[in-house]
Amino acid sequence: MDVASTTVRLILRPLHGIILAFPISLFSAALATDIAYLRTAEIQWTNFSAWLIVGALVFGGLALAWALVALFLGRGQPGEKARLAHLGAVALMWLLGLVNAFKHSQDAWSSVGAFGLTLSILCAVLALAAGVIAYSRPAPGEAR
Repeated sequence: MDVASTTVRLILRPLHGIILAFPISLFSAALATDIAYLRTAEIQWTNFSAWLIVGALVFGGLALAWALVALFLGRGQPGEKARLAHLGAVALMWLLGLVNAFKHSQDAWSSVGAFGLTLSILCAVLALAAGVIAYSRPAPGEAR
């Protein structure tokens, strides 16, 4: 691996972390607002959840595109299994988030029933898992 490609990876890695931080925080906040709705029955909490999910999907789409590019550019290099696992986690997170967005577009009580809450939990857990997979090991060329 040459110095130029290592330098580019070290510069782009923090940017990926910033992009991935949005789905992690927004899906987690959507889960919190779903729980708040179930406890209070205040309709605005479901609106907050729907907005947070849409924001998470926007940045999750960027993270998904980033993961796809990283997988194809890093073929045959160390860490390919981790990149594939990261791509799988982000893709599943995004797909379940899309289903969750459709579910939250229904009326308030049916959107946050057991199915909506389960989707929110799965999205938050998958977002966290994607972050752990992506950043549990140092990047090539990074000090340990």
